[in-house]
Amino acid sequence: MLDRLAALEKEYEEVVAQLGDPVVLSDQRRLRDASRRHKQLEPIVAAYRQYRSTLEDLAVAKELGMREEVDLAEARMEELEAELKLLLLPKDPNDDKNVIVEIRGAEGGEEANLFAKDLFEMYQRYAERTGWKLEVLGADPSDMGGYNEITFILRGDGVWTHMKHEGGPHRVQRVPVTESQGRIHTSSATVTVLPEAEEVDIQVDPNDLKIDVYRSTGPGGQSVNTTDSAVRITHIPTGVVVAMQDEKSQIQNRAKAMQVLRARLLKAEQDRQQAELSSARRNQVGGGGRSEKIRTYNYKENRVSDHRINLTLAGKLDRVLQGDLDELMDGLIADERARQLSGEE
Repeated sequence: MLDRLAALEKEYEEVVAQLGDPVVLSDQRRLRDASRRHKQLEPIVAAYRQYRSTLEDLAVAKELGMREEVDLAEARMEELEAELKLLLLPKDPNDDKNVIVEIRGAEGGEEANLFAKDLFEMYQRYAERTGWKLEVLGADPSDMGGYNEITFILRGDGVWTHMKHEGGPHRVQRVPVTESQGRIHTSSATVTVLPEAEEVDIQVDPNDLKIDVYRSTGPGGQSVNTTDSAVRITHIPTGVVVAMQDEKSQIQNRAKAMQVLRARLLKAEQDRQQAELSSARRNQVGGGGRSEKIRTYNYKENRVSDHRINLTLAGKLDRVLQGDLDELMDGLIADERARQLSGEE
C-alpha cells in the first residue's frame, strides 16, 4: 500500500505542475482532466502525508519512552490506515459525471403516475438541500396531474455517488386519491439513473440515427404550437428511442434528445462491460413490478424501507418526501464501501 501511495503522491505533484502550465491552461480538455485528477488525488495525498508524519512521531515517542504519546500515535495510525483503505478503493468511472434521471409510472395506473410525481418532487427538494442544479429535460404529464414519465438532469458535486443507488422500482402503499372506499393500494414507479455522457464518452454516428419531427401536443391532444418542433430520435443499431417536445424550438428538442440518447448508450455499454465481469449484475428497473421493489414508501405507517440494506426509517416518510434522504443515501454508500472492502465488489 505504501508503494502505491508514494506513486500517487508523485503523480499528484505532476498534476499540480500541469495546473500551472500555460499549455495545459489553454487546453480546455486537458485542464478539465487535470483538475478532476487533482480533486481525486488531493485527499489521498493529504492522508498519506499525515500517515508519514504520524509514523515519524511514533518513532520519536518510542525512542524517548513516551508511553502516552506512543498510544496516541498508534491510535492515529490505525485511523489513518482505515481512511487510506477507503480512499484507495477503486473509483467508479462515473463519479465525476452529472446524472440524468428518468421516472416513470409503472404498475397501478394513474396512482403510479401520481407517485412518479411525488418521487420527482422528493428528488427536487433533495437537490435544493444539497445545492445541486436540476433541469427538466422532458415531461409527459398524466391526466390527473402526475407524470407518465419525466426526465431531468442533476448537476453538482457527488451527484452520481449519491444518486446511482436510486435506480430501480419504488413501491408505494397508500390510499389513492382515485379510491372511493378508502382501501390501501400498492403501486410502483421506476427510477432509472444514467451518467451524463459527453461527446468524448460516446461517439454517435449520424448515419445510425433516424430522426422524425412532428407537432408537439399537450394533454388530450391539444396542439401546443403550430410548427413541427417535437423530435424523436431512434438509434438504429440498438433500437433506443428518445422523444422530446417540451421546447418550442426543434433545435433545442433535438439537443436534449441527443443528451439523453448519449446517456442511455453510455449506460448500456457500461452495463454490457459489467455483465461480462459479473453474471449476477442486477438490472436497475427490472419489470417495474410491485414485487421487484428496492424501496417501499408506506403512508399509513409513515415509514420508508430500503430492502437492499434492510433499513427501515419508522415515522420518517414525511421527512423523506421533503428531501431528507441523507440517512438512506449514507446507508447505501456505506454498504457499497463495506462490500468493496470485503472483496464482494
